[in-house]
Amino acid sequence: TDVQFNNFNAFDDAKDGEGQGEEKVHVRVQQRNGRKCITTVAGLADDLDMKRICKAFKKNFSCNGAVQKDDEAGEVIQLSGDQRTNVQTFLVDQEICLKDS
Repeated sequence: TDVQFNNFNAFDDAKDGEGQGEEKVHVRVQQRNGRKCITTVAGLADDLDMKRICKAFKKNFSCNGAVQKDDEAGEVIQLSGDQRTNVQTFLVDQEICLKDS
C-alpha cells in the first residue's frame, strides 16, 4: 500500500508541440443564464467538414447547434445544453478523434 504523489506532470505531453501532429479537441460547457448552458467543441482538424459534423450532432443529440468562426480556435461548434459525454462518444465512435486515456 505504497502511495506516491506528484508523479504526474500535466505538461509532459505539451513539450515542443511540433512533431507530434496530434491536436487536442476541447469540449467545454459554458454557463448561460439560469439553468441554460452551451457546449463548445474546438480544436477539430481543419480538413473536416464542420457543417456536416454539426448537422450530425444536432440530429443525434436532438439539440440546436451552430458553427462559429473564432480568431484563435478557428471554427467552433456550439451546441445547446450539456452535450459533453454525447460529443465524446460520437467523436470516438466515428473515429474522428482518439480517446485520451
